[in-house]
Amino acid sequence: MSDKRRAEIEAKRAKLVELRQARAARQKAEAERRLTDSTGPSVARRDVDDLVSSLIGSGIGRGVDSAAESPVSSVPGTPALGQTSSLPGPSAPSLSGRLSRQSDLASDRVSISTTLAQSANGTTDHIMDRYVYEYYKLPASHISRVMTPRIMPDLIDVEQELFELPQKERVIYNKEVQTMEVEVDSPDVSEAETNERSQREREVLEAEQAAREKDLEEQSVQLDKEIEQEIREMTEEEKTSIFAVPEFLDFVEQSTKIIQRALNDNYDYVRDYTIGAESGVDDSEGRRVKCICAFWDERYGKNRSVTDISWSPKYPELSCASYNKNPAALNEPDGIVAVWNLHLLERPEFIFHSQSDVLSVTFSPFHSNLIFGGTYSGQILLWDTRSKHLPVLKTPLSAAGHTHPVYAMQMHNHRQETLELVHAGHNKTGEVAITTLDFPDNETTTFWVGTEEGNVYQANRYDRAGAKAGLNQYDVYKGHSGPVMGLHFHPLPGPVDFSDMFLTCSVDWTVKLWRAKSLAKPSTTANVISPIYSFDEADDYVYDVKWHPSHPALFGAVDGSGRFDVWNLNIDTEVSTVSTVVGSGRALNKLQWDRKDGRRAALGGSDGKLYIYDIGDLALPRESEWTDLQRTIGGMAGGGMQSNGLVEAGR
Repeated sequence: MSDKRRAEIEAKRAKLVELRQARAARQKAEAERRLTDSTGPSVARRDVDDLVSSLIGSGIGRGVDSAAESPVSSVPGTPALGQTSSLPGPSAPSLSGRLSRQSDLASDRVSISTTLAQSANGTTDHIMDRYVYEYYKLPASHISRVMTPRIMPDLIDVEQELFELPQKERVIYNKEVQTMEVEVDSPDVSEAETNERSQREREVLEAEQAAREKDLEEQSVQLDKEIEQEIREMTEEEKTSIFAVPEFLDFVEQSTKIIQRALNDNYDYVRDYTIGAESGVDDSEGRRVKCICAFWDERYGKNRSVTDISWSPKYPELSCASYNKNPAALNEPDGIVAVWNLHLLERPEFIFHSQSDVLSVTFSPFHSNLIFGGTYSGQILLWDTRSKHLPVLKTPLSAAGHTHPVYAMQMHNHRQETLELVHAGHNKTGEVAITTLDFPDNETTTFWVGTEEGNVYQANRYDRAGAKAGLNQYDVYKGHSGPVMGLHFHPLPGPVDFSDMFLTCSVDWTVKLWRAKSLAKPSTTANVISPIYSFDEADDYVYDVKWHPSHPALFGAVDGSGRFDVWNLNIDTEVSTVSTVVGSGRALNKLQWDRKDGRRAALGGSDGKLYIYDIGDLALPRESEWTDLQRTIGGMAGGGMQSNGLVEAGR
């Protein structure tokens, strides 16, 4: 529901509450009015008489007999009949009219005084009685009772300055009060007529109120219907139709990713930074490896194995993993590639599909959105993170492309070329079954390959220095007794150049260190090259080995027993510095250090999980590491063995 529609519904609800409150207020007022009417007209009349008595005194309000007992002032401007001159008598036709007469009270006093001065003896009483009648509008039958002889005092002339009285504040009464006063106090309207008129007005008011109640009820029902229509529960068909819209699915996918990234930050909010601040901290803490997370999604990783790993060259938090098929799910794609985010642990950032098992994968070093994959069918696929699940480009399934599984690949430029690697010395076939390959650091034309037969060969992309393009058949790196599963050249050109050093691992449970033959002196006859050193610590197939990207003497290896070993050749060459069993102990197929500083290692397991480990301070090299490694390798090549940084003579 949009914000605009939600605001409209809230406005309707507020209006509905306002209407209901108004209806309740009117009902309460009507109940109070009916309660007042039930007491009868006599009570209302008695209340009015009491109000009149309180306003004008006890004379007029209680009748004429009481008025007769009160003396009448000789001056009309003064209070008479026990009342004050500030308020007129309530028996006038209307209160507003009597109030208007009060403002002219000063002029009336002057005229009446003049008249009294001209009168003689008993005529004064007659004039006074006439004034009382005209002023208070008493009935004619009451005049005789008021006209009693009174003795007037002698009048004298007095000069006195007259002041104009300020106009009194007008008191405005509402319609209901004025009507009630007129109806009750009007001498010409009988009590029966008053009751009849009140009944008619009450019926009119009740009819108007009933009409308003009906209109309010209709509006309330209409608002309830509109709100119910807006927030009604959707049917299953409507939900299905909405869930099938691609735009809706994309919106849900992107918005939930943002929320999960924020929630999956593994920052320890209750961390105590005062712990470990003293000097007595255990130094071994920085040497231990720690599992940061294990990427796993049952939908995509169930019954699958991780076959290869690659870190993004631009975003250090992104890594991708390739997977083989799930034999229990025939309707799912045979191969997939998942892009994982360290800030999104529960599900992949992207998922890409393949019609065949994906055995190798790598991020493009030139475009951060492109990912390449090699499949079991021999196809090379290209996916784009800006596109959907399917590849945007792929090589054909024909003799023009690979017809065998692609186990390893690296990208160096955009040129598309084909190179046939054959060996004439093979008995049954001249083809060489490649299982792994790698280029030396800063080298783009010469590379080394590991084979199923256990040998390592050097190959050229072009003719160079007397060597032809293709596989070098003369130089054979022989040392493994099983297929070579991993090959990696030393990556750092530090103070000492180790770019000709490479490591290999095999199913023969060993890791071997080699020195590549100089390209400036190609062999013309068969030449067998042996490894410099062999690491025989593993208890199972060693599936992958990688030099550390920042520490020259450090490398890692993973094997079939689920062990992750970290070796530091400057510390020990016989026992790994750190050895830990990852996950459930199932085989680890691939290892890849992150490109930033090498503190994190991505480990791909045969259980379908991608483990991320932090090796801590082991990734931080000292300045002397290069020279120490040079002495270590010199001792290995000369028959010595390195242990704890000391070169010892071997037998």
